[in-house]
Amino acid sequence: MSSALPAPTFLSRRALLRAIAAAALAAPFTGLAAAPAAASDAYDALRLTWRGLILGTGFDPAAEPFAGKLTALGSTAADLRTSMAPAPGSLWPDLVFADPEPDTDAASYAYSGALGISYTRLRTMAEAYAQPGTGLTGDPALAARILTGVDHLRDEAFAAGRTRYGNWYNWQIGIPQALLDICVLLHTELGAARIADCTAAIDHFVPDSVLASYTGTSTGANRVDLCRVIALRGVVGKNSAKIAAARDGLSPVFPYVTSGDGLFADGSFIQHTYVPYAGSYGAVMLGGLSLLFALLKGTAWDVTDPARQIVLDSVEKAYAPFLYNGLVMDSVSGRAVSRGVQTADTRGIRQDDHLRGHGIIAGIALLARSASAAERTRWEGMIKGWIARDVHSPVTSDPALQIAHLARLTAVRDGTAAAVAEPVGHRLFPGMDRAVHRRPGWAANVSMASRRITYYETGNGEHLRGWHSGSGMLYWWGSDFANGQYSDSFWPTVDPRRLPGTTASAKPLADAEGGAWGVARPDVRWVGGATDGTYATVGQYLRGLSSTLLAKKSWFFLDDAVVCLGAGIHGRDGATVESVVDNRNLGANGTHALTVDGTVRPATTGWSATLPAARWAHLAGHAGYVFPGGAEVKAVREARTGSWSAINGGGSTTPVTRRYLTLWFDHGIDPTWKTYSYLLMPGATAAATAARAADTGWLRTLANTSEHQGVHVPSLGFTGVNFWLPGTIGDLTVGAPAAVLIRTNGSTATVCVSGPLRDGAAIDLTWNRPVTAVTSKDPTIQTVATGAALTLRVTPGTLGAQHRAQVTLG
Repeated sequence: MSSALPAPTFLSRRALLRAIAAAALAAPFTGLAAAPAAASDAYDALRLTWRGLILGTGFDPAAEPFAGKLTALGSTAADLRTSMAPAPGSLWPDLVFADPEPDTDAASYAYSGALGISYTRLRTMAEAYAQPGTGLTGDPALAARILTGVDHLRDEAFAAGRTRYGNWYNWQIGIPQALLDICVLLHTELGAARIADCTAAIDHFVPDSVLASYTGTSTGANRVDLCRVIALRGVVGKNSAKIAAARDGLSPVFPYVTSGDGLFADGSFIQHTYVPYAGSYGAVMLGGLSLLFALLKGTAWDVTDPARQIVLDSVEKAYAPFLYNGLVMDSVSGRAVSRGVQTADTRGIRQDDHLRGHGIIAGIALLARSASAAERTRWEGMIKGWIARDVHSPVTSDPALQIAHLARLTAVRDGTAAAVAEPVGHRLFPGMDRAVHRRPGWAANVSMASRRITYYETGNGEHLRGWHSGSGMLYWWGSDFANGQYSDSFWPTVDPRRLPGTTASAKPLADAEGGAWGVARPDVRWVGGATDGTYATVGQYLRGLSSTLLAKKSWFFLDDAVVCLGAGIHGRDGATVESVVDNRNLGANGTHALTVDGTVRPATTGWSATLPAARWAHLAGHAGYVFPGGAEVKAVREARTGSWSAINGGGSTTPVTRRYLTLWFDHGIDPTWKTYSYLLMPGATAAATAARAADTGWLRTLANTSEHQGVHVPSLGFTGVNFWLPGTIGDLTVGAPAAVLIRTNGSTATVCVSGPLRDGAAIDLTWNRPVTAVTSKDPTIQTVATGAALTLRVTPGTLGAQHRAQVTLG
């Protein structure tokens, strides 16, 4: 994948804001002080619809949260008007966009980014002019300054016949989208001649040929953005063919893919070929489609492709599984997790998992207007629940949400839909090596890597130290605690070599180690698992990034715990290898008590200890940890200081400090086939943790070797085994590598199998347990024998799918 494909540092951060901007109301615009005249034709009607979509309708500008945001918008616009100083090569002194070194990529990217931000500032001023209650509503002096800016940028750079430089994204998506919004918001003020200049420039930089083939920079979220540009250019320029081309250009986005960019049937979303991206690029795609569906609904250009139902289905298949109490899980946000507090014109707006989540929720709110009545009812119940539960970062106080988003979300909040609770269950996403586990009171998410999926994405100077975030990072959150674990300056302050759940070599790595745009991928295939929808067995064959590290890692997701096993841990880097039990962000001043085997340990920052035979540990307000049979565990409390700029070149340089409590296994320098075993119990009390440690019959470890890892939990009727190689473990024998989960319930049992190698080879499974009948099974399963033992033959395919059979026990 070419490094020219993704957006540059400046505007990639705005990709999120554009995703959030997708969540406006679909109703026609009414009631603003700067409202235009009524529509005279279909194009004017579309223009007015778009105006309503990006400004919002039905809200009281004198009421909160709208009044405060409108006042702030007016203040920002006033500052921009005052500081604007047109000069050769710039419109604002801090944004020089002239490119004196066209052959220098870094300089060209920076200059094109500055040009893009200049248009974004003009768009902000245009919104302040069009919205009510800003103090600048309909202000002729503000309009004049906006027109001056548009003319200056046209004369200097963005005009028909000019040559682009830097990143393609600014010229084909970022700038055209901002300029077209300005054309809508100040349509009368711009006049026909300027409108013609704008459309001619867009035709030059964004010709219809960008939609000719579904490749390169015209796939997934990028394709939707390009269609938005061409559709709005058609609206503003009154060109039916353009609108039709944009509508038809969406169709390649809809079908499921089996590799590369797009939505997978299992709910995965990939962008940049190798990167799980539902929380960032996926949000852009969802938001852009919700806008275009709403814009064209009921018109001659309505999106009627029946495959658009896949997009509607994605709300519950691809997005909702990664939304928890209003946040979107970082494991599907790629390099966006490193953006945090930025310096490039965000004016105090930050990014984190909650704010990204709010943008997706807002996109779902708008998409609901293009869905069936049943879908809309379900989605509004989900939205109302997310809004109610996000007490860590209240949706209506979100600084990144625009007026239109708030108008829609507050309408849902105050509507008649009944709030829906967080679901309970397990979802595997083989298409992107992710798993999500949900139980009453908590949720967890594991992030893995393979030949198909990158360890992490870096690029444009972003996410420089996310090296190990695909090495089995185990995220988790509580229903009413720890919801700010990864929001509260986690990424710039956490030790990047000790990400929770990971096994990693301490070998020094360079910033952006492994290469940009997801090219850093391990040469392994066995990554995946099996689930019955409630519990799961998940495994990762791990090869370290730029190291000799090898490990087999397994997670067994159960009712109140995740059982974590590691085996075959081996390395020859001349460096220590560690497996991190947890690394909890305690905030700026946290002193949460750590109790080990009944003894409270010091809460002093800087305390560290080796716990030689620990059986259990408990971190107050967070979780319990059990070490079956006892284990040597290391612990440290530390205050870590970092900055967003250290992990993202566009980030704030202001130092930030957070306190951490870290527990880990030290496998030593150049370990040979080491192992580990522990239970994570999110939200457990110290008493419950101690009781689990004392109950030696609760968990039986069947195997923890480089060949097989498995556990049996009698009280749950659960058996899970990851067969890295064929063999026999307990009552189970398989003839090929597989993940196997069996749950017994009285006289019946469920057998779940997957083939993580994805080579299509048949898997023969024998369960040495009397079985009288197979009562139901997937078409991919053949019953070979029942009676004294059950034998099944599974044909697993090549996409990591789950295969299930129900049996009656003898």
